[in-house]
Amino acid sequence: MPQWMRRQLQRAFNGKDVRQIRVLNSCWFLYLEKNGGRPD
Repeated sequence: MPQWMRRQLQRAFNGKDVRQIRVLNSCWFLYLEKNGGRPD
């Protein structure tokens, strides 16, 4: 997972921002789908 995404997820979890967590989660799974399921 890219470092910038980890930081954003950490910020969202710390701030209990459920909407942001859902958006980032969707982005991550879309990224995995487009890259053949290989997490970085």
